[in-house]
Amino acid sequence: MASQDPTGLPPTGAAAEPGGDFAGSQDGFERLWTPHRLAYITGERPSESAGEGCPFCAAPGRGDRDGLIVHRGETCFVVMNLFPYNPGHVLICPYRHVSLYVDLTDEETVEFTALTKAAIAALQTASNPHGYNIGMNQGAVAGAGVAAHLHQHIVPRWAGDANFLPIVGQTKALPALLEDVRTQIAEAWAR
Repeated sequence: MASQDPTGLPPTGAAAEPGGDFAGSQDGFERLWTPHRLAYITGERPSESAGEGCPFCAAPGRGDRDGLIVHRGETCFVVMNLFPYNPGHVLICPYRHVSLYVDLTDEETVEFTALTKAAIAALQTASNPHGYNIGMNQGAVAGAGVAAHLHQHIVPRWAGDANFLPIVGQTKALPALLEDVRTQIAEAWAR
């Protein structure tokens, strides 16, 4: 029989199995592993300058699937949020690298608004949410994760979609894969 570490901790390099023994006792919890969120949690932030370092400048240069683009307009586009609050969380972005809503041209403002309405219609067709959160955070102090490139959030909401995980575990459980949701919204957009 192998000798036990007197602390009761697993050997170096070993990991406790979900719901398994750790420090000599069961903790009773299952684990929801979300390693893709590590970049967000550790504060790795996109560049504030235009170009490949800005995710909203880079996305239109990729294919729709790789760039997570739902729809392309003339001056603005619709993209999935890489760190969604709920399935179907999309962003309306101008192609031009501007930080404030007041910096949009009249043409961009008209399309920005039209794409907001079209995104809601597509989301309604794709997943029939009960409501929506729509908004923009302008400036880092206001909560913008990418403050240098304007983007508007459209978050579909369902009755009972909030639970204890975000509050207690700082984790959001999403019942659908990002690419599957992008495909559903893109298909609904065409209808």
